[in-house]
Amino acid sequence: MSLKRVGILTGGGDCSGLNAVIRAVTRSAIITHEAEVIGIKNGFEGLIFDRHRKLTVADTKILPLGGTILGTSNKGNPFEYRQFDKDGNLTTQDYSQKSIENFNRLNLDCLFVVGGDGTLQIGYKFFEMGMPVIGIPKTIDNDLVGTDYTFGYQTAVQVACDALDRLHTTGESHDRVMILEVMGREAGWIALEAGISGAAHVTLIPEIPYDLEKVLEKIQLRKEGGSPFSVIVVAEGAKEIGKQAITSEAASTRLQGVAQLGGVGNFIAKQLSDRIDLEVRCTVLGHIQRGGTPLSFDRVLGTRLGTHAVEAAVEGKFGTMVALKGQEIVLVELESLAGIVRKVPENSQLIRTAESIGICLGR
Repeated sequence: MSLKRVGILTGGGDCSGLNAVIRAVTRSAIITHEAEVIGIKNGFEGLIFDRHRKLTVADTKILPLGGTILGTSNKGNPFEYRQFDKDGNLTTQDYSQKSIENFNRLNLDCLFVVGGDGTLQIGYKFFEMGMPVIGIPKTIDNDLVGTDYTFGYQTAVQVACDALDRLHTTGESHDRVMILEVMGREAGWIALEAGISGAAHVTLIPEIPYDLEKVLEKIQLRKEGGSPFSVIVVAEGAKEIGKQAITSEAASTRLQGVAQLGGVGNFIAKQLSDRIDLEVRCTVLGHIQRGGTPLSFDRVLGTRLGTHAVEAAVEGKFGTMVALKGQEIVLVELESLAGIVRKVPENSQLIRTAESIGICLGR
């Protein structure tokens, strides 16, 4: 089909590489197919409230920039839009039909939905209602099924690895136990790969509930062996055997409708401080993992996904997501992705690699 006007939005949490995708979609659509490109602002909220901007080739000097020039939101689900009324009560509205009306008013041939599981699920719902949608996978957690890697992940791992390198030197200088808390709600890919590349002594991930005694044993063995310092990396969703993940109270939690994880690093620090005669310090990396300049890997992957998404639109293959499989970009059905989290398999080669070089996984 001939593309005349396409839209693109970025939803969910931001990450490095989003602007590479926006750039690729914009340049490919304009240069190769002479189509107009409309950027929807602040994720699906822009579709609800008709906030948009026209994108041109001149707007694409953004490859090294972190974040997204379109803005994003992880609380703008048009099917269940949460907001407070004038009396301070939380209400939920269905703005899906209004969003479709705005899509039609913009006269778009396709909407490119860039995001993680939640954003892509919303995109699929719109596809079921007749909107031509193509998904582009984004999450620093690398927990989307159907694709080997999501852009933003490699940059997040490198940021965590750099932090571990720095914690090593200060931890060894003071004979301290240094804990680094990284993102990873249900999947521990960041913690695991950062732990391997950053030479952590202990790595705790959501997929393997930890036994505190095993962690203490590792620290004690290092101390007895002449290394009275240890470096621990823990995913925010990691939990002790028989217990739930640690959650934190936040002002946005109620509006988002999802419990906000956080605090496990300090929780473990307190557990360890009560049991060992070593100083324990915790660093929460937080949104530093999301910001900043993307690595070349994420720039290239984002560019490949963006250009292939445009080609898929030209071929009329809506209701799909572009994905990396091996060395190739392929299409997978959005329907097959809904609600599935790609976790680290407990018998994976990556886990065996970590344990074979002496990393304690808390078991």
